Amino acid sequence: MTPAEARVRIRQRSGLNAFISLTDEDGQGPVVAVKDLVDVRGTVTTAGSRLLPAVPAEDDAPVIARMRQFGCVVIGKTNLHEWAFGLTSENPHYGPVRNPLDPSRVAGGSSGGSAAAVAAGLCDWALGTDTGGSIRVPAALCGVVGFKPTVGTVDTEGVVPLSRTLDTLGPLAPDVRGAARALEMMSELTGLVPERIPPRERLRIAVPEGWDDDLRPEIELAWRAASEGLPRIPLPERGRLVDCGRTILFAEAAAFHRRRLERHAEGFGADVLALLRQAQQVSREEYRAALLEQSRLRLEVEAAMQDWDALLLPATRGPAPRIGAAHDRGLLSDTTRPFNTTGQPVIALPAPLPDDAGLPVGVQVVGHFGEEGRLVQVALALEAAFAARRASAAGGETPIPHRPEQDRPPRSEAAQRPGSL
Repeated sequence: MTPAEARVRIRQRSGLNAFISLTDEDGQGPVVAVKDLVDVRGTVTTAGSRLLPAVPAEDDAPVIARMRQFGCVVIGKTNLHEWAFGLTSENPHYGPVRNPLDPSRVAGGSSGGSAAAVAAGLCDWALGTDTGGSIRVPAALCGVVGFKPTVGTVDTEGVVPLSRTLDTLGPLAPDVRGAARALEMMSELTGLVPERIPPRERLRIAVPEGWDDDLRPEIELAWRAASEGLPRIPLPERGRLVDCGRTILFAEAAAFHRRRLERHAEGFGADVLALLRQAQQVSREEYRAALLEQSRLRLEVEAAMQDWDALLLPATRGPAPRIGAAHDRGLLSDTTRPFNTTGQPVIALPAPLPDDAGLPVGVQVVGHFGEEGRLVQVALALEAAFAARRASAAGGETPIPHRPEQDRPPRSEAAQRPGSL
């Protein structure tokens, strides 16, 4: 896709509200959409709010500077849930991001604009952030792949924070290979895509016991097909991980927004203001206890996974809500937030569904701390198995996967220096 082609497509799908602003950048590299929390030189960073100064950034955030080494063209800044503090991307200032597969429904959040842009074919891939599921939830609801790497993998300088302990940058892309290549362009990681995809049968994948007992019917059928035959293992109780991560997020978000709440409370959307008021009730003692609990939970989860390559579990427990309708936040984030608490890498990808099944359903592949390459292997194997299952159900042939040498990012002179990708 060229930047000119992308701009035409973006104008044609302007009703999705996927973008807050566009650039006039040009080039031959990948066309990338960037969540409007990240500084891109010459563009205003809004964080989905009207409270930040409307002054263009003078410099790129480090992640953008690194992406430029591979020739990436930033086509625009994507819409999001205000301050990245929500799961629907129903933004009161820039309009709700609409799901390309059903514009009456949300795209998910908070990286909703990035997911919608990828799903609608408005860019080659997109950059998102994930603090409680903000890459994986919209990826699942829009039917694309979202990659949350291990916390700390991608530099978060020049990014408006929500929770500095939990914030993670990662890509959204049409497929697992594209997401892995994108993460290589965002970070110091190399060699994420293997020469050969391992056979699904050789991988040790388990399902956390009891984590899928309360799925909505729209999710249940696809999940059962995706997880059929997998062994179940005990994992720390989901609520412990959810509560711990929420406490850390709330305490740090309240601290970051304290002065704005004192001076400009009227400038926040109603839902974000309510969450921040709730967050202000978290005490220092609760925050301290949550940080200690986080360390314990990381060790417990890693111990439970020691004999397994990865875990598989639903990305959400319910489907995309309709825009404007009340929704249960837990249905969207109770299976994603635990792995912000632990910091582990996770890839969300579409579950196998017939072409006429309606809204997509996402599953998560959870890897070991710091082992993105191993996680990509598992996700590629599952993606291939899911594609074969869809083809079999449709009576067609199995799609041939891309060869690893395809789709490599263009290398600039700077990118070829020793130690670079």
